Amino acid sequence: MTRLLVLALSSLLLSCSPANGDMTTPVTVRFATFNTSLYADSDGGLLARLQNNDLAARKVAAIIQHQRPDVLLLNEFDYDAEGKAAERFVRDYLAVSQFGAPAISYPHRFSGPVNTGVPSGLDLDGDGRNDGPGDAWGFGRHPGQYGLLVLSRYPLDASATRSFQHFRWADLPAALAPKDPATGAAFYPDAVWRQLRLSSKSHWDVPIHTPLGVIHFLVAHPTPPVFDGAENRNGLRNHDEIRLWADYVSGETIDWLYDDAGVRGGLAQDAAFVIAGDLNADPVDGDGYQQPVRLLLDHPRIDARFVPTSTGARAQAARYGLARTGNVATHTGDFGPSAGTLRIDYVLPSRQLAVRDGGVFWPAAGEPGHDWIDASDHHMVWLDLTIKGTP
Repeated sequence: MTRLLVLALSSLLLSCSPANGDMTTPVTVRFATFNTSLYADSDGGLLARLQNNDLAARKVAAIIQHQRPDVLLLNEFDYDAEGKAAERFVRDYLAVSQFGAPAISYPHRFSGPVNTGVPSGLDLDGDGRNDGPGDAWGFGRHPGQYGLLVLSRYPLDASATRSFQHFRWADLPAALAPKDPATGAAFYPDAVWRQLRLSSKSHWDVPIHTPLGVIHFLVAHPTPPVFDGAENRNGLRNHDEIRLWADYVSGETIDWLYDDAGVRGGLAQDAAFVIAGDLNADPVDGDGYQQPVRLLLDHPRIDARFVPTSTGARAQAARYGLARTGNVATHTGDFGPSAGTLRIDYVLPSRQLAVRDGGVFWPAAGEPGHDWIDASDHHMVWLDLTIKGTP
C-alpha cells in the first residue's frame, strides 16, 4: 500500500464551533483550494525557504488567514516524507499573524507521495534519455515537487482515505492515448504505455468529519495541457485526469478502478463530496483538450451553478485585452499578457450541499490584500457550504 503521511496534531473533534461562529444560524463549512506556488527545484528547497522567513510564504499565509477556510487544499506545496515543510508552514506561518491578519490553526493535515519527480526509468518525453524531469511519472525535478497538502479544522478519516497515485492510464476505459498526428501511430510504445500512471501528482479521496457530516474531499492537480508537442500528450492526460473524478463519482460498482491499496470501485452514491484543485482547464477558453472540465461542471451529481468571481480578475483581464468567450470575473489564474487570465481552479460540491457564499480571493488595486496576490499566479477559490434544504 502506498505510504501516506497523516498528521493529526490534536484531538479536536466535532465539538469545534461552527465556521460562522453563531449557533442560531445554519452551520456552514468553508472549503477552499489554493495553488500556492510553494515549491523549489531542489529536494529540501521549500523547507529551506520556510526556515528563512520566506516572503511569498508569508503572503500565502496572510491570504489563508484573511479568508479562513475550514478545509483547504494547497496545490504546488512540495512534499517531503517527514512532513517537515508542512509542519513549518502551519506552525511558523499560519499560526503567526502575517501583515496584520489573525493567526489560524489547522489541527489536522494530510499529505502523501505524488508522482512528480519520481523516476520512471523510461524515456517519456522522447528526448532519447530516461533521467530528465520529463521522464518522471509526473514532470518534476525531484520527488514530491508540486505536491498536495490538505489542511483541516476537522478530523480526517485516515483509515478510509483513498489514493490513486499508481492507477495506470491504460486501465482507464477508452483512454485518450496520444498518437503521432503525422502517422497515426501510438506516441508511446506499448511496453511504455502499459506502465504509465494517469495522475501527474495524485488523486486523493479524503473523508472529512465536518459539522455537516462526512464530506469526501476529492483533490488533485492535473497536468497543464501544454508543454508538449503535436501529439498533445499533456492535453490528453489532463482530460483523462479530470475524467477520473467524473467516473469516480458516477458509480461505486466500476470494477476497473483500483486505488493504491487494491480496493476497487468508485464513490458511494449517497456520499457527499467536494471536488477541489487546480484542474488546469478552463470550460471555454485556453488550450485544454475538448474542455474536459465540462465533464464535472455538467455532471448530474455535481452542483456547479454557483460560480465564484472577483473584482481583480475582471480588472486584470481588461488590462490584457485578450479575446475571451467566458466571464473573465470567474478567472482564477494570471499567466501574463500573452496567455492572459483563465478559470482553472475549482471547488465543486455534490448536490447534497448548498452554497451560502463563495468567491475568488483576487482583490483589485486598492482593495485589502492586493499586495499579497503576487505570491502565486493562482488565486484562492472558496465556497461556504451547508446541507441543502437548511433554512
